[in-house]
Amino acid sequence: MRSIILFDDPEIRLQLLPFTYTRPVAGIRCGIQTIAEKWSQWLQTEISYQTEPYLAHRFPLITSEDNLYINGALCPDALLIEAIENLSPESFLLSNDNKILAVRTSSSEWTPNEDPAKLISQTYTEPIVFIRQVWDIFLNNGAQIKSDFDRITSSKQSAKITDPFTHCYNPENIFVEEGAVIKAAILNAENGPIYIGKNASIQEGAVIQGPFAIGENSVLAQGTKIRPNTTVGPFCKVGGEVSNCVIFGYSNKGHDGYLGNSVLGEWCNLGANTNNSNLKNDHTAVKIHSYATGKLEDTGLLFCGLFMGDYSKAGISTMFNTGTVVGVSVNVFGAGFQPKHIPSYSWGGNAEGFSEYRLEKAIAVAKDTVGRRGVIFDENNHKIMEQVFEQTQNHR
Repeated sequence: MRSIILFDDPEIRLQLLPFTYTRPVAGIRCGIQTIAEKWSQWLQTEISYQTEPYLAHRFPLITSEDNLYINGALCPDALLIEAIENLSPESFLLSNDNKILAVRTSSSEWTPNEDPAKLISQTYTEPIVFIRQVWDIFLNNGAQIKSDFDRITSSKQSAKITDPFTHCYNPENIFVEEGAVIKAAILNAENGPIYIGKNASIQEGAVIQGPFAIGENSVLAQGTKIRPNTTVGPFCKVGGEVSNCVIFGYSNKGHDGYLGNSVLGEWCNLGANTNNSNLKNDHTAVKIHSYATGKLEDTGLLFCGLFMGDYSKAGISTMFNTGTVVGVSVNVFGAGFQPKHIPSYSWGGNAEGFSEYRLEKAIAVAKDTVGRRGVIFDENNHKIMEQVFEQTQNHR
């Protein structure tokens, strides 16, 4: 039986930190689903991962005598699926810029660093969606919502919106899963689809412009303003104004405040009136901290906001500058704009200064945060947090 394995390209993984500190590249959400969920649904099979050793206990590798290794930063489409399915044994598929897209081999020990000379090379010339940089997550989000929406809803019937005070524009482009509750909201799907997940709650006065997706059991608070190309993952609570953002899951931005052109990982929390800038006053391109170079690098983007790793939290009225990168398990608070890079396991703020967030305390808070949602914080999570703490210790 063939094994489908989503592998981490080492260069891309580094560029996608801090999100890939705690998950494989394919665990990133873009559109309605994570990249891994997309591949699993397209190929109608379970997938496994080739990732960092410290992540492997939570994201295991399963091999067989016929292994199909697929780049975990690659979003699938029909033409790409066809090309990968047609790969002959002991061959690999290259992009136009010589990135490995997929490898079919009997070897259970193939890695991206292996010399491909012994394999047959094929070049894929069609357009591809590659999540290479953290900002690619929000840049591709609207198109991926549309792609996921068409696939997920193609053979299903939407639940009916029965609330008489909810108004829908282009209702045929709105899909509601069973158990979702919508009250006195405005849903505008004229410029892109709106997907409302199972048991989600859209509360009174919420105004939504598609493309938009909200995951299972998530909540949009009263009066929330959702601008296009936004994804709220499962088990989130979101309020205020949100534009072109991706929130992976289990994270809260429950109060007023603006979040734009940003990506939040899992188990994050933004305090009331937290805001981020996504456009510089002089309208020049935004620079952000690069984990690959350790320096500020030009994104080439005019609009670029906040990137926050898992388990990080911001106190009330926190202000984030354009292109701010916050690592894993950060507790940031206080007056004034925060630094453009806050390393993992930092505690404090720009005005007060930062100190190291003690590992024992950070894990205790993470356990409590996870437990409040009825999720078990197991030994694998504990080990991952320990490893990230050790890996980032010299950068604080």
